[in-house]
Amino acid sequence: MFSHGKESGPWGSKITAMAAVVRDLGIAVQSVDYRGLDDPAARVQKLIAEAGTVQGPLVLVGSSMGGHVAAAAAAHVQPVGLFVLAPAFYMAGFEAYTPQDVDCPTVIVHGWSDDVVPVDNSIRWAREHLAALHLLDSDHRLEDQIETVCRLLRAFIGDLGQGPR
Repeated sequence: MFSHGKESGPWGSKITAMAAVVRDLGIAVQSVDYRGLDDPAARVQKLIAEAGTVQGPLVLVGSSMGGHVAAAAAAHVQPVGLFVLAPAFYMAGFEAYTPQDVDCPTVIVHGWSDDVVPVDNSIRWAREHLAALHLLDSDHRLEDQIETVCRLLRAFIGDLGQGPR
């Protein structure tokens, strides 16, 4: 289940590319539509509700605020994995809202040149939670690294042992 960023949509270019990879693995894909819903807590509740409709193992994938939302929802929906791109963790003034109770394998992908979410935030969260961390020569959007992101997602799902459903 995909969770888009604050100023994106449910089928932006990154999600569309990653969804194609997941479908090629024979796995069903959903993407939550948060447009018009700016409150992160409301987005978390919407993700929890939509995740409740999924039968079988659930992998959460999120970008930026969507990564933060996916991580916050993880404690409630118990995914088998969490894959996040430039997650909005430890943002100034909102540090206390950074999810801490994620109990599943987690991969973070972040661009070294991110000027929206500091890369140090992902480094800190990965260190504190023993998450896998991939730092790429890119910016916040990671669009110039989408092939690498897709390879990492494919490998992550493979490592989880998630076959077709």
